[in-house]
Amino acid sequence: QVQLVESGGGLVQAGGSVRLSCVASGDIFDITAMAWHRQAPGKQRELVASITIGGSTYYTDSVKGRFTISRDNDKNTAYLQMDSLKSEDTAVYYCGAMTRLKWYWGQGTQVTVSS
Repeated sequence: QVQLVESGGGLVQAGGSVRLSCVASGDIFDITAMAWHRQAPGKQRELVASITIGGSTYYTDSVKGRFTISRDNDKNTAYLQMDSLKSEDTAVYYCGAMTRLKWYWGQGTQVTVSS
């Protein structure tokens, strides 16, 4: 089992920045990749960014150049640095950890961007 706890969400003005953190605990050595997903009201959950254990990253087109995913293996923590935020980035952001058997999810953290 893997447990994930996100933090760092809140209310921010358009053009501002927020950094989300996700601390993993439990069977952390089973984790092969971590990712951030988001779900806006009335929309499906979408993959925002991911990072593999080897450091390879992926970003959805709408956040390229604005968001940066990273991880600190010593702290078992993944981060999502979000810059130049737009109102359309408003959503609940979920941290995910992928193992060979399944995905694990955190409880989510709300990010609201005011225009």
